[in-house]
Amino acid sequence: MRPPPTSTEAPTTAPDAHIEPKGAPLTNPRAIARARRKAALGRVWREYRRNKMGMAGLIVLAIFVFVAIFAPLLASACGLDPTCPSTGPQLQPPTPKYPFGTDDLGRSVLTLTIWGTRISMMVGLIATMITMVIGTAVGLTAGYYGAWRETVLMRFTDWFLVIPFLPLAIVLASLLGPSFYTIIFVIGITSWPSSARVIRAQVLSLKTRSYVERARALGASDWHLVTRHILPNVGPLIFANTVLIVAVAILSESTLSFLGLGDPLHTSWGTILENAFGAGAPFAGNWWWVVPPGLAIVLLVLSFTMIGYALDDILNPKLRAR
Repeated sequence: MRPPPTSTEAPTTAPDAHIEPKGAPLTNPRAIARARRKAALGRVWREYRRNKMGMAGLIVLAIFVFVAIFAPLLASACGLDPTCPSTGPQLQPPTPKYPFGTDDLGRSVLTLTIWGTRISMMVGLIATMITMVIGTAVGLTAGYYGAWRETVLMRFTDWFLVIPFLPLAIVLASLLGPSFYTIIFVIGITSWPSSARVIRAQVLSLKTRSYVERARALGASDWHLVTRHILPNVGPLIFANTVLIVAVAILSESTLSFLGLGDPLHTSWGTILENAFGAGAPFAGNWWWVVPPGLAIVLLVLSFTMIGYALDDILNPKLRAR
């Protein structure tokens, strides 16, 4: 009979035997997945840097993001208050002290435009998140499950598509009252149908692929198939579509605020234009009150559009092959 091992004997297996030496081939599935995602992101970024249109849009967007984040350092919030001592003469043309002139209350249009960047971008991004969550959920459910679920969801989507966006948004904003959260809710709840239809079409194509059928034959659940096979492959399309939807959301916020349905307590580019047109600035020759916020809307929407089209060219296999 073999005697029991003494304390001087080394264990047969080291506690860290499962740790792979540095530089060894990856065998952990999660490590392999992380490495593949990192490599894919690197390839996308290399392709994106070669796209001049996408890089131009990214530079413009970075400038607006910088202005939105550091708005308190670029312009004092006191300048938004008509009773602030820093206000100047009313409707003064651009001067070295007031580069964008002043409005009818003596407030600097530059200060209004800087602080309006924060509100307009915040509304656009939050509303886009709501839009993409609803659109992705509806598109995935309708495309993957099909049958009566697809029929009900697509008829509901068609109902939203048939109704013009602007009248529906105006009615909802009027019923709920003008506020910051109302604008976000109205834009998010009325902008998802187009995303849902695009995602549904992609899911219909993906669920018939051989690797999905193989996983289903091996007993994979619907949740596993959707989260591990369908959603990761439709993810690039969702991301590219999200960037394009942000531009639409910002433009929608400016439109609703211009029509007087925005939050009067928050300064956005749309409210600046509403006040300018309400005071007759375009007809009185006070162009400096209208041009800065209008140009900011155009540049920001254009930057998101350029980035979206560049990502679509890179992430869409059919466009990339061309």
